[in-house]
Amino acid sequence: MRFLLTDEQREFGRSLDALLTAADTPAVLRAWAAGDHGPGRDLWGRLGDAGVFALAVPEAYGGVGPLPVETAVACVELGRHAVPGPVAETLAAGALLAGAGGTAADEWLPGIASGTAVVSLTLEGYGPYAPDADAADAVFTVTGDALRLAPGPGEPSASADPARRLFRPEPGGAPVAKGPAVRAAARAAGDRAAFATAALALGCGEELLRATVAYVKQRTQFGVPVGSFQAVKHRLADTLLGLEFARPLLYGAAVELASESSRPGAGAEAPAESAEASPGAGAAVATSPGAGAAVAAAKVAAGEAGYAAARTALQLHGAIGYTEELDLAWWLRRARPLRDAWGTPSACRARVLAG
Repeated sequence: MRFLLTDEQREFGRSLDALLTAADTPAVLRAWAAGDHGPGRDLWGRLGDAGVFALAVPEAYGGVGPLPVETAVACVELGRHAVPGPVAETLAAGALLAGAGGTAADEWLPGIASGTAVVSLTLEGYGPYAPDADAADAVFTVTGDALRLAPGPGEPSASADPARRLFRPEPGGAPVAKGPAVRAAARAAGDRAAFATAALALGCGEELLRATVAYVKQRTQFGVPVGSFQAVKHRLADTLLGLEFARPLLYGAAVELASESSRPGAGAEAPAESAEASPGAGAAVATSPGAGAAVAAAKVAAGEAGYAAARTALQLHGAIGYTEELDLAWWLRRARPLRDAWGTPSACRARVLAG
């Protein structure tokens, strides 16, 4: 098996890195956290033009997906640049709506693919909170075998990351799809959300490590850079090892998901005409136990590695590491929520053990 990115995939990652570097994401993050979603939505639109969100939407709805490997490449870059907004949730909504079918898929998937629609969601078993629901055009909830469009974002709750606000969606809302296909689509969407979050956590950890290495090269004590001290070198090496061990697990999970997507009939369903999910609509996105365990392994490894990178960055930056004036603080605050979102480490380990 070739376990390397193609030239096209690497170039896609480089193009996103260039786009996001020019976008000044720290300024976008500060505006987003202050309630000004305009710069973030503008950036979201540019990412849509680059094809990021189309990766999670089937061709029948205007996308090019599902393409899990390319999704991983994109989310690592979005995590490295701390792009605000419900990225993982919008990508997961592509699997949820495509699997459930119905008029909601017809209405929302083309907008998701183009980047004009921002979507958040909640799924049973993953907690009651919808990230950035106040900035989303739609908030979907799944209870049992019913997919509903929440009537409003609900009340905000405290979050460790001020640029990733949490909301309990308002209860109610008429079902937009029902049936066993919704349950299957919700399971697949949970795995896609966990997979995207793992990639975001890996990118976040990589940026934290990069910034910390740069800092310890320039900060001096006793006339030498602190990065020359053995204890600092060992801490950075341990952080790098954690991130590098997580990377193959992430792309291994992507290969598992891609293998499922390429099965005969996968993604072949046409858009449904009724509000009820068509029979078998969720078959194209169902996740096998093996692929689910691979996603869980990637999630726990990337989440823990990203959080370890945050702890390293905080310690080695010393007294300035926690200050909000330092851009690094936005990545520090994001690492732990990404570790715990869409599957805590303990839940992911249990799923890996269960196979």
